[in-house]
Amino acid sequence: MSASPEQTSSVRRALTQQHGGPTVLRILLGTHLRRLREAADVTREAAGDAIRASHAKISRLELGRVGYKERDVADLLTLYGVTDEQERAEFLALAHRASSPGWWQKYGDVLPGWFETLLGLEEAAGLIRNYQVQFIPGLLQTADYARAVMLLANAGASEQEIQRKVDVRLRRQQVLDRPDAPKLWVVVDEAALRRPLGGADVMRGQLRHLLEMGNRKNVTIQIAPFDIGGLAAAGGPIHVMRFTEPDLPDVVYLEQLTSALYLDKPDEVENYKLVMDRLCATAETHAGSMRILERLADEF
Repeated sequence: MSASPEQTSSVRRALTQQHGGPTVLRILLGTHLRRLREAADVTREAAGDAIRASHAKISRLELGRVGYKERDVADLLTLYGVTDEQERAEFLALAHRASSPGWWQKYGDVLPGWFETLLGLEEAAGLIRNYQVQFIPGLLQTADYARAVMLLANAGASEQEIQRKVDVRLRRQQVLDRPDAPKLWVVVDEAALRRPLGGADVMRGQLRHLLEMGNRKNVTIQIAPFDIGGLAAAGGPIHVMRFTEPDLPDVVYLEQLTSALYLDKPDEVENYKLVMDRLCATAETHAGSMRILERLADEF
């Protein structure tokens, strides 16, 4: 048995992408291996036995939540009947790239594992949609504002730890500077703009930065002013990512106090996309939001 032409094409695309990142490559590799396993009518238990692991590990591998050893991929390909040498070489090359460290791994001392996944997904996203209630979206924060956020959330942290967290935030923002940068579309509640986090000077600088970023072709900013009343996303912030790779599903990221949820089931994702659509329809337009930002910046 060979991989389908669609799978082969997808694997080859992944190998040529410059900004896929290991997180997305693991998800993509896991998706293809799951399809091969199902096509070969192999159970997770049997697949686990082939690589001296449990069926639970096979499930985690197929979801892209852990890294692959190239030896395990080779054994699974043999079990699934993939014998073509070129196809095997391409799958193994994808496994190798999926195991390479992301830029964020050198910040592992200040980053929780669940947040590293978000960084990897943003690296590969073609569209990032974000709704924020309390804070300015992380991809649009200034260094001073980010420091104020970090101090608020990490009261007992050392200065070195705070600085490293700020460095991560600024490095994360470089995704918007690439020639193939994703489209960023954010809705920000007026409350986040009026809360003087870090003081008046910091907020003034932050608002001016939003105005500058709003001039970019790949950035759309909408403000949800107080006078529009209640909002569809009353529960809190929402982060939705869509990818250029057709084999990757849209992902919703929901951050909690000490963990995060990643949703990729179509019905769950669709609900959040509808909420984002309603938020965008209700909020002020991009042009109108720029005028609001100008006015607020003058008030600080």
